Amino acid sequence: MVTKHPADAFAHELRRGTVVLATLSRLAHPQYGYALRQALAAHGMDIEEGTLYPLLRRLEARGLLESEWRVEGGGPRRRYYRRSAEGNRRYRELVATWRAMRTAVDDLIRTEGAEPCKPTT
Repeated sequence: MVTKHPADAFAHELRRGTVVLATLSRLAHPQYGYALRQALAAHGMDIEEGTLYPLLRRLEARGLLESEWRVEGGGPRRRYYRRSAEGNRRYRELVATWRAMRTAVDDLIRTEGAEPCKPTT
């Protein structure tokens, strides 16, 4: 049995929180699962099928995605996903939250080891 390093578990937790945002970012236009996986991987976000497909189903169940079955170019029948109107609204909210958090964390990392801030009274 291989034991993971504790830092791996923390990295996994951090990454897990970004998968929804990354996935929604690629679904402004319809995509099927494999193409979506490739698009995410092209940007450094490798997501296993066992993670992606359940995520797509959860997002659809929550009303953030819409899907339809299509056959294109004589290929196999595929399920295409795209953000719904609610998904677009939530995506914009998540982007704003992400940007605020990224700014705060970048600032904390940049000032690592600096004199602690004194509480204001």
